[in-house]
Amino acid sequence: QVQLVESGGGLVQAGGSLRLSCSASTRTWRTTVMGWFRQAPGKAREFVALADWSGGHTMSANSVQGRFTMSGDSAKNTMYMEMSSLKPEDTAVYYCAAGSVLSRLEIDYNYWGQGTQVTVSS
Repeated sequence: QVQLVESGGGLVQAGGSLRLSCSASTRTWRTTVMGWFRQAPGKAREFVALADWSGGHTMSANSVQGRFTMSGDSAKNTMYMEMSSLKPEDTAVYYCAAGSVLSRLEIDYNYWGQGTQVTVSS
């Protein structure tokens, strides 16, 4: 069983930056792709970004392109998401997920973290 632990959330003013981390207890063929999803109050969870551990494949939602960037440290089994130019509409619980396909769909991810809150004040 793979465990994912997110960290780095918090309260930030609009225009600010945060870095989220997702640490995996181990890596298997079922965790070759790491994704971030978020869920704002009263809304469905949505795809944010994904990357494979090689960094050769990345994908992000239109709403965060140019502002959010993923990177990974294979030696630490940790994936990061740098978030800049944050907006109040980025406020949500952010979830890390691990899967084996490059997909924006939740159903394609095998493991999930517990989530970390990001709040952007205006």
